[in-house]
Amino acid sequence: MANFNLYVASCVLLLTLNCRTATGHPLPSLRTEQCEQCSLLFKSLLLNITELLKGDVLCFGITSEKVVVRSKADTLLACAPSLTQNSNCMMPRNSSFSESECLRNIMKDLAYYEDAIKSYLKSPLRSSDEEVARLSPTLTIIKSLKNCSLMPNKDNDSSEEVAAQMWGSDTYSNREQMCKMMRGFHVRAITINRAMGYISSGDHRK
Repeated sequence: MANFNLYVASCVLLLTLNCRTATGHPLPSLRTEQCEQCSLLFKSLLLNITELLKGDVLCFGITSEKVVVRSKADTLLACAPSLTQNSNCMMPRNSSFSESECLRNIMKDLAYYEDAIKSYLKSPLRSSDEEVARLSPTLTIIKSLKNCSLMPNKDNDSSEEVAAQMWGSDTYSNREQMCKMMRGFHVRAITINRAMGYISSGDHRK
């Protein structure tokens, strides 16, 4: 766990520093202050999900260790040139990388998980007050990220009505599925943070 926390911290630090050092290749219509604000929001999202999964509410009594990524967004593929497997989050340069496509898929991810969490909170819950209290901050961060100027205004194919089809009447089954899905969201949040570090660096424009 200590190594993982160090990994997260190093990725976040890189993302923040890139906002300040990429002035030679700035993001379109994006001020340094806006970039830093978005970086902090992505950091908050990752840390929020990390703490959520460490708690004893959402995954209480869940024996399965399965990780599920339900979003249909191709974020991993679209942002692949910006991602590496080493622990210090150094990013390779790749002329085939499409910033707009990567951002479009990140937006689709955020929209999907927002709808999934909203619909889950309307389904039968084991401990309504506790689960709402734990998941509401996640929704607040996602909403702020959707309004972030790093995000392009693109339509998405997600909806709360479609997401609601995942949930049934059994609170344990619903919570088990949500726990697995949030583990998947955690993995995706790491991917997004690393991709945003690459985009903020401006290396793909060199």
